[in-house]
Amino acid sequence: MYRSKSAAAAVLTAALAAVTISVPQASAAAGCKVAYEVTNEWQGGFIAKVDVTNLGDPVTSWRLTWSFGGGQTVSQIWNGTVRQTGAQVAVDNVNYNGSLATGASAGIGFVVNGSTSPAPADFALNGTSCTGSAPPPDGLAQAHTAGRVTKSGQYSWPGVYFEGRFRGTGVGVVLNDSNNDYDVQVDGTTVATLVTPGKVTHWVNNLSNAEHRVRLVKRTESPWAAGEFGGFVAASGGSILAKPAARSRQIEFIGDSLTAGYGNLSTTRDCSSNGGVARNTNTDVSFGALTARALNADYQVNAFSGRGMVRNYNGGDAGTSYRTYYDRALLHVDGDVWQNPGTWKPQVVVVGLGTNDFSTALRPGEQWSTQESLVAAYRSAYVAFLEKLRTRYGSGTTIIVGVPQASGAFADAARQVVQDRTNQGDSRVRYWNFADSALDLLGCDWHFSARDHRLIATKLGDYLAGLSLGW
Repeated sequence: MYRSKSAAAAVLTAALAAVTISVPQASAAAGCKVAYEVTNEWQGGFIAKVDVTNLGDPVTSWRLTWSFGGGQTVSQIWNGTVRQTGAQVAVDNVNYNGSLATGASAGIGFVVNGSTSPAPADFALNGTSCTGSAPPPDGLAQAHTAGRVTKSGQYSWPGVYFEGRFRGTGVGVVLNDSNNDYDVQVDGTTVATLVTPGKVTHWVNNLSNAEHRVRLVKRTESPWAAGEFGGFVAASGGSILAKPAARSRQIEFIGDSLTAGYGNLSTTRDCSSNGGVARNTNTDVSFGALTARALNADYQVNAFSGRGMVRNYNGGDAGTSYRTYYDRALLHVDGDVWQNPGTWKPQVVVVGLGTNDFSTALRPGEQWSTQESLVAAYRSAYVAFLEKLRTRYGSGTTIIVGVPQASGAFADAARQVVQDRTNQGDSRVRYWNFADSALDLLGCDWHFSARDHRLIATKLGDYLAGLSLGW
């Protein structure tokens, strides 16, 4: 029904003078929708209302913004305070309507000088455009991971895992990776193996309608490309619950293919006819992962096949080494540095680098003319690398230098590295030689088999039990 401008103004309880009230600090909004309606109009002006619905996380204060495209100005308002600069309008909540739960709405009304056309555009709540839908959930917010994962959910080291909790009869795993293999586990049982799945939501259904745990783990290496985790989603009628708590124990494993679990599922050293290295690799059953789970510890497997402390396998990729990549989250991105969220503080670090430095003879043209010069460079780099770890993780972390060979240049050099650190007063660097005649080396290309990894995990667990780790 039409009312005159003077009659409309008479019922308004708040005036433009309200802009002198201080603006509350707006909290984040993750999504919203707006309903805008002109309720009265006259020559030179109109009354409008806006209902805004919060589709994101609850907020304790809000600011709604928009722009007028026809020179319109707000002269009076209720259920909010307003300020306008040119075409830009900002309305803040008042003390009784600042809290908006997810799905809750607030309404404002205002008098405008000017034409009803064009209608205001680009409504935003606390800086987030009101598109009418909630944005995708943050996949990492409801999943626990200890791996080197970027804020956008990307990663490339092997063995990275994500753990979640849900209630209901099914769960979806949102994933984007065309290069790697994964295991999906529910309540401790592997229910699916995803072979280079691509961009997919993999569903596990027909579960009991109860609370469950879900785990996604990367089986393979991909130094040339990143995988991307998009989160867990519940089946219809269910819900994703708060993520599992981080474990108090943390172990970091640093190494090469022997640490990564290269070809460990194979029972033959020649994998050319049984799926190749990738299909026969599972970092989740490497000795590091097995040891950590037996101790209920979170872990990282920061291993890179073919890389050495100073020399890569057979002298390849000269000028690079494992140390070139250690700081990265994304191995294929030059200069990338993983941003530790401050939660990764391992009490134990197990380093196993040297097999690639010494397993092949020096070739003409390499920077080391003799075995002795290679050993000297290896020792110097290793001591510096251990110092880097000590600086990063502090004096309380136990660093274990692991060697899989009973004797030889590698074993001797690593033993001397530990002695060098000990002579410098670092008593928490240990030498661990886990050579064993029982190792069958039936993995691809003479690597550890799954049986070997179980044996080594047992040996490492026993070794750790004899140390004063303070956990």
